[in-house]
Amino acid sequence: MSGHSKWSTIKHKKGAADAKRGKIFTRLIKEITISARLGGGDPEGNPRLRAAIAEAKANNMPKDNIDRAVKRGTGELEGASYEDITYEGYGPGGVALIVEALTDNTNRTTPEIRHMFEKAGGSFGTPGSVKFQFDRKGYFAVEKSATTEDRLMEVALEAGADDLQTEDADIFEVYTQPESFEQVREALEKGGIPTVEAKLSMIPMTWVKVDESQARANMKLLESLDDHDDVQNVWSNFDIPEDMMS
Repeated sequence: MSGHSKWSTIKHKKGAADAKRGKIFTRLIKEITISARLGGGDPEGNPRLRAAIAEAKANNMPKDNIDRAVKRGTGELEGASYEDITYEGYGPGGVALIVEALTDNTNRTTPEIRHMFEKAGGSFGTPGSVKFQFDRKGYFAVEKSATTEDRLMEVALEAGADDLQTEDADIFEVYTQPESFEQVREALEKGGIPTVEAKLSMIPMTWVKVDESQARANMKLLESLDDHDDVQNVWSNFDIPEDMMS
């Protein structure tokens, strides 16, 4: 499983992401709210809510924010009613894209997302048209300056992680099954190993190589999708070599 191009994209966007902490919190609050609405407010009996809270904690969201989001979902507090929707399609060069969104108005959101695909020279797909090319995994990125490979392997693999990747020059990448995400997160936290990315991800099973013009077009599409208020996550399988990223 290759992860270098995923982290290259994260590094490329990290400055913008840091400036969008409010956007990150908004995304997580929506996910916690709908998870609680669909499966109840008890994380022990609601795996989706448990994973959402784990991701929120990994992103240093205050406990009060998490509690309020759960209560909005269960109806104890008033809040907007969101619908969970996933869009699939292709970007320039045959790159597969999955867009996860939470919206209170699909009649507004769907045509806006479709327009972004078409404007970029991509195509809007039908449900299931690209999802088979991805595998749902827990994902953690840890800066190599924060720990040693042996220490991270000891903590993460003993907690149930599947794989540790070391290809990137700057970071270690840890992959888990979705049901192991929370226990690995807790183990890293207790072990004093900070993460710079921690979330349930759609990991490509194969990667699509693109040329420079296609890479630029796909990056522009990803950024426009990510900036949309209703978009929670955007996953893609295009491989950008390090020299092209720089």
